[in-house]
Amino acid sequence: MKIQAAVLEEMELPMPYADSKPLKVQEIDLEGPGRGEVLIKIAAAGICHSDLSTLEGIRIRPLPMVLGHEASGVVEEVGPEVRDLKKGDHVVAVFLATCGHCEACVTGHPTLCVAGNSATAAGTLLSGERKVSRHGEELNHHSGISSFAEYATVAERSLVKIDPELPLDEAAIFGCAVLTGVGAAVNAADIEPGMTVAVIGLGGVGLSALLGVLAIGAERVIAIDTNPAKLEAARNLGATDTFDATDPDVAEAIRDATDGGVDVALELAGAGPPMQLAYEIGKRGGQMVTVGLPHPSTELKIPALSLVLEERRIRGSYMGSSVPTRDLKRFIGLYQRGRLPVDKLLTGRMPLPEVNVGMDRLHDGEAIRQIVTF
Repeated sequence: MKIQAAVLEEMELPMPYADSKPLKVQEIDLEGPGRGEVLIKIAAAGICHSDLSTLEGIRIRPLPMVLGHEASGVVEEVGPEVRDLKKGDHVVAVFLATCGHCEACVTGHPTLCVAGNSATAAGTLLSGERKVSRHGEELNHHSGISSFAEYATVAERSLVKIDPELPLDEAAIFGCAVLTGVGAAVNAADIEPGMTVAVIGLGGVGLSALLGVLAIGAERVIAIDTNPAKLEAARNLGATDTFDATDPDVAEAIRDATDGGVDVALELAGAGPPMQLAYEIGKRGGQMVTVGLPHPSTELKIPALSLVLEERRIRGSYMGSSVPTRDLKRFIGLYQRGRLPVDKLLTGRMPLPEVNVGMDRLHDGEAIRQIVTF
């Protein structure tokens, strides 16, 4: 079938992207679903910092590629051996398809699935195939989804069926921002009610994490960013303290304000200095959880002796260390009961032809989560 989609041809084009247009909206060909695959009509697709990082050349992907990995939609057609979905089902796309039978999957760690991560790196679906093309030339899939398009053919294991009462434009952000941010707070960090928790990096994922920390019942929630507007957004969402990350003495200020440091520091900015800060503000016995995806050359340098003498802990968390079929249901339930107001993170909606403008707004810190609607 012929569809309209946003294709990335070249990374590291100059800004503003509204002028250089790295994402070209054009007509491409989409094949229908094969074994274990599903055709969905995209309802909404979130603009995520991972998309922006791909444009900037920080996240290296095979090109040309149909971008977009955070989405909601409606099932249009199912292929052979699809067991759990049918036409008309409302679904959220998950940016890592997992095989379901490897050691990582069966032990409850699907984010470590080798087959899923290999397919993502190669720009294919879980089957190893590509379903998008242009004039006979194969195009690559973004995280097995490619949601900046009217339709997408994806692996069934890239989708989670959701409550049809949830508006689809709101549902889109659950597949990445909420799953990653809230998941990191709930699944990866050892947060208990009454703790002091810092959240570093207040984009869509970071503010989702902040909402997750509040839902758990942390007594003191410290928000840290370089953008005053995002610090204000964090205060409006319930942060008890905010700190400007551009202050050269910010680590010392936070340690002073917390009598020695925080119980847990969640880093969601995806860069070296925020990672360093997350470790520096931890107290003795504290934990650092890093979620952001930095440039591959980024290194974290810490005083090794402090790991032992202070019993410090460092943990990485990918996709919120989530089990999507379990976590999406409970996060959506928390939202519907008013305990996880992630709809407050939505700061703009736009048609597909404006996607480059959306990337500029995200880069400039003017938006938290924007949604491309179809």
